[in-house]
Amino acid sequence: MILLVLCSAGLWAAEWSPALSMKLKTISEVIPSPDGKSVVWLETRAIIEAEKSEMLTHLFFARVDGSGRRQLTQGDKGVNAPAWAEDGKSIYFASDRSGKRNYYRLPVEGGEAEKLTDWKGVLGQYRISPDGRFVAFAATEEDKEIEKRRKEKIDFRIVGEKPPRQGLWTLNLNEPGAVAKSLLKGDFHVMSFDWAPDGKTIAVERRTTSEPNESYSADVLEVDVATGTTKKIAATSAFESEPMYSPDGRYIALQRRMKRSSHDAERVALYMRASGEIRELPPTPNDNPQVAGWAPDSKSLVVFEPKGTRSALYRMPVDGPLTSLYLPKVGFFTGLKMNDAGTHYGFPAQSMDKPVEAFVMALGGEPVQVSSANAGLELPAVAKSEVITWKGKDGLPIEGILTYPIGYKAGTKAPLILNIHGGPSGVFAESFVGAGGLYPIATFASKGFAVLRPNPRGSTAYGAAFRNKVDQDWGGLDFQDIQLGVDQVISMGVADAEKMCVMGWSYGGYMTAWTVTQTSRYKCAAIGAGITNHVSMYGTQDIPAVYEDYFGGPPWELPEVYKRSSPMNYIQNVKTPTLILHGENDPRVPPTQGYEFHSALKRRSVPVKMIVYPRTLHGPNEPKFTQNIMEQHLSWAETYLK
Repeated sequence: MILLVLCSAGLWAAEWSPALSMKLKTISEVIPSPDGKSVVWLETRAIIEAEKSEMLTHLFFARVDGSGRRQLTQGDKGVNAPAWAEDGKSIYFASDRSGKRNYYRLPVEGGEAEKLTDWKGVLGQYRISPDGRFVAFAATEEDKEIEKRRKEKIDFRIVGEKPPRQGLWTLNLNEPGAVAKSLLKGDFHVMSFDWAPDGKTIAVERRTTSEPNESYSADVLEVDVATGTTKKIAATSAFESEPMYSPDGRYIALQRRMKRSSHDAERVALYMRASGEIRELPPTPNDNPQVAGWAPDSKSLVVFEPKGTRSALYRMPVDGPLTSLYLPKVGFFTGLKMNDAGTHYGFPAQSMDKPVEAFVMALGGEPVQVSSANAGLELPAVAKSEVITWKGKDGLPIEGILTYPIGYKAGTKAPLILNIHGGPSGVFAESFVGAGGLYPIATFASKGFAVLRPNPRGSTAYGAAFRNKVDQDWGGLDFQDIQLGVDQVISMGVADAEKMCVMGWSYGGYMTAWTVTQTSRYKCAAIGAGITNHVSMYGTQDIPAVYEDYFGGPPWELPEVYKRSSPMNYIQNVKTPTLILHGENDPRVPPTQGYEFHSALKRRSVPVKMIVYPRTLHGPNEPKFTQNIMEQHLSWAETYLK
């Protein structure tokens, strides 16, 4: 059972607000030391000052019982990608504190961080060799010609021509002034990789390009560190990625997805180094296992994945059935990391009424909280949230999370916020409702709103078959799943059917736009980075291949499939006052999608307001914008529901 440190009862603040939610810190990269006695993690906080709006991340340390907690890095430049040295005496990390991203090494017991690289190009991920002598890293080299063209104001570009590709490099850490050695580069893009236990080879995930739309093909090869010669490990029509050697060096574990589809079933596969054979291990309940690491005896892997509104940890034997290792009774965890010895793992965990903290657990043991990132905040009480269930139009079981107004009394009808997640293969998990984000759930509840967050078909955490049920049917049964969930909350006597507002981001923004073209039951709507026209979206976004995954092909081959589920084709039906929020530099859902909807509603005299956030991609990364988005959602709902 997860136990979280709570604020004392005398420290409760008066009421939730977006500004208060932005004060909560987030946790990531919880990594136990090789001997399992210590742990490091990253804490991120929002810097909101007169001329600053940024997220700052620093490295923290504690013993695995939570004692000896302290901050390891300081300053106004953050760090990321921590890794332990093999002797447990120092920590590696990446930072742009010198102006460009480089790698550093910091003694755990104190002292200044040592800069290990002086790379002029762009650095990706890195791995330290098992003996600690070398670092291998993915990187692109400095392109002096591009910089020259930029200075001369002739830096035009041809779309899709020669995108930057990462190669693989190694650097001797024990040789002062050593120059990085190119180990692998060419007409491909290096992604994840792993050192063999003896340090003689590196298994590498290789893709044809760095273009996001072409990231559906990947293979794995093995590189000899001394000679640079390569050997194909997995080069099939499947998508094979994330290689990881077993401690005894006999196996390489791989992630494998047989189909091109981004939301299809995944398996863990084993490459037997002696025979060259590859075989798949048993499926997991969600068909989407993430490998955390190997057990010390190399006889099993530890994998995790979402399970409904929670998450689950499994032992996956090399031979034998899958077994459960850990399933939290409440809440969920993410980003589980194992130490190099395979004896301990760390993860951020939270629940709907408790903020995120860092935890460590011995293999087969119970989690122990090691951080206190949010224990000092004066937080108000949070409203009750619970998982509810209902059935779709075809009888399919559907789950969702219902948050009640603060101090709710049974039989009282409250205005309802319907919040729809992105994806479609996103999911609402049992996360802390007071955390900062796009939607101020705790603030809604404190203002007297109920909030329903459904997981309709297409959501992850319920298996590949469930995810695939929206293929060629966006706005069909998924829409019905959501509306039937709203009907359920109305029938429970919680929601006031005359006071409801719908909102969502990305696919949730699409479903919001679709909803207001299909029904007038909602008094207001808020479309965040939403798709409104599938045909124009296909031709302007950065990953149109995803459309082909879901719709079965491009729009010129399947015009009716694209047309029948495009909100713009039903714009004449919209009567609902609509707020549109969009990032100006969004490549995933270009802001033109919002402009199309806004222009049409404006022409038809439907109340509409559009806000465009500069420098923003598919979601805000500047905390002032995040806070403003929460405030806009709250203000819009209060304007039309109260």
